[in-house]
Amino acid sequence: MPTPWGDWTGRTLGVPDAPDTYTHGHAESVLRSHRWRTAANSAAYLLPHLRAGLDLLDVGCGPGTLTCDLADRVVPGSVIGLDTSVAVVEAATAEAAERGTANVRFDTGDVYALPFADATFDVVHAHQVLQHLTDPVAALAELRRVVRPDGLVAVRDSDYAAMTWAPDEPRLDRWLALYHQVTERNGAEADAGRHLKAWARTAGFAEVEVDSSTWTFASVEDRAWWGALWADRVEGADSALARQAVEYGLATPEDLADLAAGWRTWAEADDGVFAVVHFEVLARG
Repeated sequence: MPTPWGDWTGRTLGVPDAPDTYTHGHAESVLRSHRWRTAANSAAYLLPHLRAGLDLLDVGCGPGTLTCDLADRVVPGSVIGLDTSVAVVEAATAEAAERGTANVRFDTGDVYALPFADATFDVVHAHQVLQHLTDPVAALAELRRVVRPDGLVAVRDSDYAAMTWAPDEPRLDRWLALYHQVTERNGAEADAGRHLKAWARTAGFAEVEVDSSTWTFASVEDRAWWGALWADRVEGADSALARQAVEYGLATPEDLADLAAGWRTWAEADDGVFAVVHFEVLARG
């Protein structure tokens, strides 16, 4: 369906002229975690600022669960969801159709060159996007360009170095070190959360409000889900992280199998806990 801003097709990230490598890729284990995300568990800091009739852009929308939640909160406003993968956009479109969310459209596009006029949206949202970019300040400047003068840019990113867990598991220590090595090789910042304020100020925002929140995995069910998810990301046959780690000479398949076993061991610990720390920025001006 056409948007109020006309038909468009953005340059998809990941093609040869795009500078960024998505460390996570779009393996099933990645999309599994993306489908779990909702407005309540991933955008609570933004919800008080949403109201009926706002036009919203969601950059890095994934399979659309979070985007559709946001769209429900701004009806009859219009929502666009952008992602880098055609397959993921198709999944998001199917998600919206299944839910009956009629005020949202999904397409591929480039965060560095959004195909919209200046001051098009009331709200621009990006969840777990900036940590994967080689130039997050340029991306933020582009988000700022397409938001209206009285509008709001909302970004949320995790901070890998701030993640913490118990009990001690040396293989999770090695997983974290490897993840930092891979993202550094990709020119990305795994600890993006702590840099969001500085990046937003450098991008030209006049007002930058910062908060933080966590995802916490401690119950038997939550540990099993989180541990299995990361075990699959570490060694799965379709895992972009695993492929990159081996191609970059940072790990062998045997190393990755050992790290995956560490995740499963952690998940089985009765006193196991894992906290994912996020920083959240609301930027204006």
